[in-house]
Amino acid sequence: MTYSLDMVEPNSSSQNQGDKLALAAGQLVGTPFKLHGRDPAIGVDCVGLVHLCLVAVGCEPREVRGYGLKNRSISSWVDHAEGSGLSNACGTVLPGDVILIFSGPLQYHLVIADHSGSFVHAHAGLRRVVRQRLAITSENFIQKWRVTAVERSQ
Repeated sequence: MTYSLDMVEPNSSSQNQGDKLALAAGQLVGTPFKLHGRDPAIGVDCVGLVHLCLVAVGCEPREVRGYGLKNRSISSWVDHAEGSGLSNACGTVLPGDVILIFSGPLQYHLVIADHSGSFVHAHAGLRRVVRQRLAITSENFIQKWRVTAVERSQ
């Protein structure tokens, strides 16, 4: 099974949180790659990309630490998603969905669906954040989250 995106054009007057997250991710395309990075001027990894995008839409993501490019298990970090403004999602992939995939032996990777039918992600090999079409199948798909509505405190 391959997941496809519903094409949703951003509309500034009625953007939902997913649209905003996708747009925030798109603005980071070209940012350098840096493992554990959280600063677009220095670099980000896939966790940092999601972290920055969640902050951009008003979430207060929990800090994830202690991971590497390869990890035997990620179970201790998966729970961070729901405490960071994301909730489990099913069905069609929509812009702004955050998807956890298995990208190779001991390699787990976060990608963000955008409006073009592609995904934005921090590519370690290319050393930057890129927008790419990816084949996300039942063999490499692990979990999908959607940003929860955010109410900024005044």
